[in-house]
Amino acid sequence: MCVIARCAFRVALIVLGAACTLATSIPSALAQSWPQRTVKLIIPLPPGTGTDIAGRLLAEHLAERWGQPVVIENKQGGDGIPAVTAFLSARDTHTLLMSFAGIVTINPLTHERLPYDPAADLVPLVQVSDNFIGVAAATSLKVASVADLIRAARAQPGKLNWAATPGLPYYIVLALQQSAAIEMVPVGYRDFAPALQDLTTGRLHVAATGVPPLLPHHQAGTAKILFVTNRERSPQVPEVPTAKEAGYPDLTFEGSIGLFGWRDMPPYVRERIVRDVQAVAADPAFRSRLIAGGTVSRSGTSEEFAATIAEQRKQIAAIHRAFAKPAQ
Repeated sequence: MCVIARCAFRVALIVLGAACTLATSIPSALAQSWPQRTVKLIIPLPPGTGTDIAGRLLAEHLAERWGQPVVIENKQGGDGIPAVTAFLSARDTHTLLMSFAGIVTINPLTHERLPYDPAADLVPLVQVSDNFIGVAAATSLKVASVADLIRAARAQPGKLNWAATPGLPYYIVLALQQSAAIEMVPVGYRDFAPALQDLTTGRLHVAATGVPPLLPHHQAGTAKILFVTNRERSPQVPEVPTAKEAGYPDLTFEGSIGLFGWRDMPPYVRERIVRDVQAVAADPAFRSRLIAGGTVSRSGTSEEFAATIAEQRKQIAAIHRAFAKPAQ
């Protein structure tokens, strides 16, 4: 190779290397420049719920890292559909969605039509926390464990009644009946506060919902939380066993809460969000404040969050098939 050719080749390598360096540095620079303004975090539940509390704590920590305000918008009701619709309609890199997994695992089973495609429109970014779900019995029922409840239900087929908040808690009670081969009568409530009141008076026998709403009644002795469905015990009721410890590992369900992105969200935004949420989730101050509110910190990769959602989808679909009414 002549001297001129060798020089040209070296110049080409230098130019190529510089181009590659520039190409890899652009996403990093974009990620560091985001966000440029206030970030909105949409939550499909009302203020004061475990998810709302976790979201506000997360927003506080992310605002410190991002140097921009992070505000909460509660769009409750409708199984999370209004929140999802608002999020997807915005299609804005500064609007995020923090939600329970049911928007993609349960809604497709319980709604004939959805204004969004759960499989394509919503992208799991990163898990934030786990809400604890408890199954409680009225004190008047005089059961001390889930085994006692099952015996009572078998002794009185179709006599015991139950209620659950929509979504995952509802399916958990169905799963309990399927697993234990018992039959209880569902009672519908437009608002769950009266259900808890009926539980304390014995008009309602069994209730399933988040641990925080059950906690005052459990502590007062007017209801008893028999087990939590999570893989670990709730820090608020450490004396209450998990479903696995109670002998029913197939009733293990996580109350997974996490951030979702929209289809084609810029990769540099996704990567920045995931990286910073992971950092916040590892912060001892954040973790301890979550525990004080009755939830626990969870994080991991986008792939791990997607796998958690896929597992819940599989669990719920099996229960739904078992209880689906045959076509008339």
